Amino acid sequence: MPSESKQVMFGTPDGVVEGAWFKGHHELHAHNLHRFSGRGISGTSKTGADSIVLSGGYVDDVDAGDEIRYTGEGGRDRETGRMVADQSLTDEGNAALVVSRALGHPVRVIEGLNIRGTTRKRATGGYRYRGLYRVADHWITVGQEGFRICQFQLLKIAPGEIVPRQRIDPDADKSTDIEEQTRRYITQNRLARDSKVARGIKDLHNNTCQICGLRLVVSPTGEAYSEAAHIQALGKPHFGKDITQNVLCLCPNCHARFDRGALHINDSFEVIDSLKQEFVTKLRRINSHEIGVEFLRKHRERWSDRSM
Repeated sequence: MPSESKQVMFGTPDGVVEGAWFKGHHELHAHNLHRFSGRGISGTSKTGADSIVLSGGYVDDVDAGDEIRYTGEGGRDRETGRMVADQSLTDEGNAALVVSRALGHPVRVIEGLNIRGTTRKRATGGYRYRGLYRVADHWITVGQEGFRICQFQLLKIAPGEIVPRQRIDPDADKSTDIEEQTRRYITQNRLARDSKVARGIKDLHNNTCQICGLRLVVSPTGEAYSEAAHIQALGKPHFGKDITQNVLCLCPNCHARFDRGALHINDSFEVIDSLKQEFVTKLRRINSHEIGVEFLRKHRERWSDRSM
């Protein structure tokens, strides 16, 4: 197995050209292209990521050549190949890619060829060096397998292109050093914010779940807990709106199932178990809370071709 003792090194190693082919991880390691065997991301949360391997391990990956949507590491059972837990920006490889985005470090992209296998995928055709890419963006979303994933947009670096450093936390103090901003952002690992709109919807429904009707009382004085679920997800890559027509009041269980596509709502406001294709109930509605059918359609469209 290749050693992990080599230091992080950015850029294309001496003697390596774009398009070069390598038989396996031992050769990648020997040529200073990728330091780890069995891991898709090489790097640390202190230095940044210097290389990744495209191995077909995640169904949410998209490879369009000069632009790649790359799913980070974590949450996958190595024996079954299935996602079993959420990913986090605090996972070392994911944090490393965020740091590379902030500091403008180039990332070597290596492509596995002729990927075979259903659980442990293997590049039976060897590996090809694709060149240097920059981490242009990142976000957290729910993937096709129903768990939160960290995704990264990678763009091919043109000859002579200078990749700038960038602030990735819009709420950070501008006077704070960018490295400190980035590490604080990773540690906080922001997933969602309880907006004024979300709080208003929960108040309208008295913290009662619109799907199952549960009002989860959490104190002796009768205070209840609920969660605001955006129907069309906010932020990249879904770009839903933070408006009342796009928000439901749900209990934690129904929220988790809805966010992960296990429940959907049709145009007649019927709640459907999408795993069993069975009717569950009618969505509980009130006159003062209009729900946008267009957002329900976006939610169903998102999960229409999920891999089960």
